[in-house]
Amino acid sequence: MRLEHQIALALLLDALLGDPRWLPHPVRLIGGLALGGERLCRWLVPHERTAGILAVIFVLAVTGLSGWGVILLAGRLHPWAGEALSVLLLYTCFAARDLTAHSRAVFAALRDGDLVLARQRVAMLVGRDTARLDEAGVVRACVESVAENTVDGMTAPLFWAVIGGPVAALVYKAVNTLDSTFGYKNERYRLFGWASARLDDLANLMPARLTGVVMVAAGFVNGLSGRNAWRILRRDRLRHASPNSGHTEAAMAGTLGLRLGGPNSYFGEVVEKPNIGDDLVAPIPDHIEQANRLLVTAVALTALLLLGLRLILVS
Repeated sequence: MRLEHQIALALLLDALLGDPRWLPHPVRLIGGLALGGERLCRWLVPHERTAGILAVIFVLAVTGLSGWGVILLAGRLHPWAGEALSVLLLYTCFAARDLTAHSRAVFAALRDGDLVLARQRVAMLVGRDTARLDEAGVVRACVESVAENTVDGMTAPLFWAVIGGPVAALVYKAVNTLDSTFGYKNERYRLFGWASARLDDLANLMPARLTGVVMVAAGFVNGLSGRNAWRILRRDRLRHASPNSGHTEAAMAGTLGLRLGGPNSYFGEVVEKPNIGDDLVAPIPDHIEQANRLLVTAVALTALLLLGLRLILVS
């Protein structure tokens, strides 16, 4: 089976079934490996930044070799077993259905007028304090999460899967998990997490920029303001603290006519973030549904583009 067919089947499985909680999910296994690697590397190396670099090498090596090894062993049992395992591993790297399900749960709470429940549900998607958010604040937080996670949860693993198959996709998820585990600027991880955060920025560099442009096209496809999305993408894509997250947030903000960013509270402390987009319309719950449609359309367009290019170049 060609890699293009494996990826297409994995995307279909994600669309139909969502997060495979019935499987030993690789991301959870990688998370446990990262914490074990932290303890080991801190014990081996007293210098925190060096220990963090060593932990990254350890986790990526174990993840990549494990993925390659289990596919090889399955293929030796039977060729179809190797193919099936490759599809399953790719499937676990994608999360579009799960992300849209979480954001739709926020939408449903707002639609029913239950702001307290909406705050609780959006807290599962974002790191900011949500207890005092009004409806507009909940909508903005949810839209920002959908925009950012379009890359982490879908287009970046898809990009690396097209380049290097299931092993490359697994290694990307390991990079992303390392950043989620160690990429904090607090006392414990400011130095230890430096390598994890920088590597995540590098791994998302091309996927984020590609997704920003594709998101503009998704705006046109959905009958929204693709023209304004292109304007805001060009103007605001570098305003985000992350070198990558601003691309999709700017494209989505422009498409929906919303202003994202601005002041947000984290652990009781207000952090002033640059504004992304213009406040052309007031945020309403329907914007969450529109953001989900943009995510699904952007993923479909990205898959068509990348798989089409691979077919042309590899054939």
